[in-house]
Amino acid sequence: SVMSAEGINTVLIGKDTRVSGYMLESALQSGLISSGINVVLLGPIPTPGVAFLTRSLRNQFGIVISASHNSYEDNGIKIFDEQGEKISRSREKKIEKFLSQDLTVVESSSLGKAKRLNDAAARYIEFCKSTVPLSVNFNNLRIVLDCANGASYKVTPTIFEELGAEVIKIGTSPDGYNINENCGSTNPDLIKKEVIKQRADFGVALDGDGDRVTLIDEDGNILDGDDLLFILGYCNPNRSGPWKGIVGTVMSNFGLEEGLKNLGYDFKRADVGDKNISNILNQKKWYLGGEPSGHI
Repeated sequence: SVMSAEGINTVLIGKDTRVSGYMLESALQSGLISSGINVVLLGPIPTPGVAFLTRSLRNQFGIVISASHNSYEDNGIKIFDEQGEKISRSREKKIEKFLSQDLTVVESSSLGKAKRLNDAAARYIEFCKSTVPLSVNFNNLRIVLDCANGASYKVTPTIFEELGAEVIKIGTSPDGYNINENCGSTNPDLIKKEVIKQRADFGVALDGDGDRVTLIDEDGNILDGDDLLFILGYCNPNRSGPWKGIVGTVMSNFGLEEGLKNLGYDFKRADVGDKNISNILNQKKWYLGGEPSGHI
């Protein structure tokens, strides 16, 4: 009802690899169709892929069925608006209000329909590759990827392979129960050992829904979100316009703030949570923000 009232007639549904995703996907699909909303099923895809497709396909909402970095027993829902951003608190409250009311179903003639977007992952792969200049290739890189047996198990290795890297994969065999189990960005010891063993250039560890990243350098050092923000700030030659400032959180290391200010950046702190970082980035019209947990 909230979506219909705002002129939204289609919702994209993506998910991670938890066994309960099948059940919740079916339930969501039924509920939306009974409310007169069309559904597009994306299958397993990283959370940022749902945000990208929601924005790309115009005037639609996106839903992610995932409990992020938690174990397989948990599950949850994230909702993106037509801009590909987490929905506002006011929209959340409207939805919460309807959840406490009896379910109403539209007339049969007004029921929604469902279809599957078979090339959802391929579209997101091409978008990710488009952010790397054609002059850059990864031909000389050996990279270890840990996809946490989660939503990025197909997408992420494909991106790095198509950019030319030699890819060593771990956490890419989901069975519905092993998501985040002793692997992924919240358990980086596994990838740390693999980077050293394989003498790789670096490692990339993601969480279950693919919206957090931890890097491991060639010596096995674990680099969190603060480290990544400083590396990105240090390597960026442009310190003006939308690159003038960087957003962290109240959890960001004070050394990061000092280091970025010494590089010539403004630095703002948001409350914890990617939505809060995104809000300040939008207000300031800046490009880069993140938090220690690896939301960049």
